[in-house]
Amino acid sequence: MDTLSHLADGFAIAITWQNLALALLGAALGTVMGALPGLGPSNGVAILIPLAFTLGLGATPALILLTSVYYGAMYGGRISSILLNIPGDEPAVMTCLDGYPMAKSGRAGEALSLSGIASFVGSFIATWGLILLAPQLVKIALLFGPDEYFALFALAFATLGGVSSTNQAKSAFAAALGLGLAMVGVDTQTGVPRFTFGEVHLYDGIDFLVAIVGLFALSEVFVFLEHRHGGSDAAHKSMVIGRLTPSAKTLAKTAPTMLRSSVLGFIAGVLPGAGGALGAFLSYSMEKKLVDREGTFGKGDPRGIAAPEAGNNAAAGGALVPMLALGVPGSGTTAVLLAVLLSLNITPGPLLFTKNPDVVWGLIAALFIANFMLLALNIPMVGLFSRLLLIPPRILMPAVAMVSFVGIYGISGSPFDLYLMVGFGVMGWALRKLDVPLVPVILGTLLGNQMENNLRRAVTISNGDWGVLLSSPLDWILWGIAIVGFILPMVVGKMMQNRMAAARHGEQGEEMDETD
Repeated sequence: MDTLSHLADGFAIAITWQNLALALLGAALGTVMGALPGLGPSNGVAILIPLAFTLGLGATPALILLTSVYYGAMYGGRISSILLNIPGDEPAVMTCLDGYPMAKSGRAGEALSLSGIASFVGSFIATWGLILLAPQLVKIALLFGPDEYFALFALAFATLGGVSSTNQAKSAFAAALGLGLAMVGVDTQTGVPRFTFGEVHLYDGIDFLVAIVGLFALSEVFVFLEHRHGGSDAAHKSMVIGRLTPSAKTLAKTAPTMLRSSVLGFIAGVLPGAGGALGAFLSYSMEKKLVDREGTFGKGDPRGIAAPEAGNNAAAGGALVPMLALGVPGSGTTAVLLAVLLSLNITPGPLLFTKNPDVVWGLIAALFIANFMLLALNIPMVGLFSRLLLIPPRILMPAVAMVSFVGIYGISGSPFDLYLMVGFGVMGWALRKLDVPLVPVILGTLLGNQMENNLRRAVTISNGDWGVLLSSPLDWILWGIAIVGFILPMVVGKMMQNRMAAARHGEQGEEMDETD
């Protein structure tokens, strides 16, 4: 009953004209960001962070805007997957397998609407999972001491590569780089400047938002300048949208798939570092084994769309659980949202639910509202959103750069931060060229100081005994999970990538045969 009472209070906070307008704006902008190939939810949220701060929004309204963008981008990723066979982001790869064949057969509208409904079901179930699971994790987290928190942060860094990556060395390098950036500034205990090189602007450390906008948004602009794409209109193919709503028979056929995939995707999302890609892959694979008795998966089976879309959207909601309850992001986008919380002087973790209940429950209520708004937007406006793919990058990228520069300058008013943001943009471009993930860099910058403080506190309490880091059963469990989480992607990730590549290759081979 307490949970329902808190949720009712959250709806009282969320249902204001301002918050409803922000949820609608975030849902629409998120769908646009997700629909445009290459942007995705992480970039979408990072690009709009300056807007939230420039508008002077408080903690709850800012989070409502940005989490609505997050959910909207997860919805929007399916549009280019279905219409162009180009995934909007990594989780949308599996949607291509059956979405594009349905679109080629004249059922693009039905495929888009079905994917929107599956996304709604996945997000709805995940939000209820967040309500039920996060408070239970809080009770466990209250038992943590400084040594357990240090082990928890180590676990987060060990699993940053996720199961969709096989090169853990690059992930480890990125995490070390992020931790190094976190050391910049004046040491809080000794008062000694570290890695500032005499630059007074660095005495307060590196602003999270400057790093995030530079690494994600500006690096995207530099990648565009390098390749100088002619525009997405060249890639656009005329596609018959057809009927906009799936038949009752199709909905009845796919309903069990949506429910099973939502549960599986939510579990995958809660695992640190797993993210939507694992949720989509596991959901599609499970459904193919369970129901594909006639070999229709990969040839335009509606269940092949419902499974990955429900799975990856449920994983998006699941990734919020460890971020809110433990202060450890479950995905790249939640790492960006973690930076927003910290910039608003709100510390995620077990005390968040007691110190800032209005923020937590207002956010959860807003997720429900945004989810219904997304369903209402995505069904009747399928044709409009599909036309977004015609926006040439030469128009889109200058707008991204403008929002980044104006937003960061509006927040800090410091020209030095603009130079620093450009520097991070160049760094992000170089890291992407080397195929080094950006999320570990961000997370290292975010959690580095907390990790250092907990290590110092633990060692001080034990009078310099480093054995304190393995002094409790919970320490052993967390370190064990960290080791497994670091090694497992080298095996499972390789298998997963091979199977995804094989599925895509098989689908493309069938497409060529049909052309011949």
